[in-house]
Amino acid sequence: MNHDQTLRVVLCVVFLVVLPVGIYHRLQSQATRETLDRRQEGLFILATLRPMGAAFWIGVIAWMVDPGSMKWSSVSLPVWLRWTGVGVIAIASGLLVWTFRSLGRNLTDTVVTRQKHTLVVQGPYSWIRHPLYVSAALLTVAVSLIAANWFLFVTGVVIVCLLMIRTRAEEDNLVARFGDSYRTYMERTGRFVPRIGANRRGA
Repeated sequence: MNHDQTLRVVLCVVFLVVLPVGIYHRLQSQATRETLDRRQEGLFILATLRPMGAAFWIGVIAWMVDPGSMKWSSVSLPVWLRWTGVGVIAIASGLLVWTFRSLGRNLTDTVVTRQKHTLVVQGPYSWIRHPLYVSAALLTVAVSLIAANWFLFVTGVVIVCLLMIRTRAEEDNLVARFGDSYRTYMERTGRFVPRIGANRRGA
């Protein structure tokens, strides 16, 4: 088995382990059967984020099934750098599962909160306000390195940028919902990177 085949197996195993966890928490969060108004994301995000997400995941699946189908966007990377991607995806997966467990039924795929939404400030949320998006960024880097593919990297970067733009509407909604509690939380945490020296008491 060559390096390419081994890396494909590793990526498949990671997804087979993490995907059921994501599906479980998604189903749990949708138990209320609430209808979420995704129009609050704004027309630009609505028109770009999910199509780009579909393009990224189609590319990932295509590479895992048949790397030759993605050869047109492959790049030459040192083997050690591609294996670095395995380490990064391990970190991304751990953060993702930790985030899912911390969010519980508060999980949504948009900027709108649920009727019984609670302010989550534990787990990774005690350090940063958007660990789910940090997980997405790490996942993009990891998969791009493992697959040695520029298309996956470009589409992944676009997705992360769109998510970063979307955080404005998301945080506006959270401030409207939780008021001073969320403002205080924002003061002691970083958006994507921990705020060094911040007082996290009460988190």
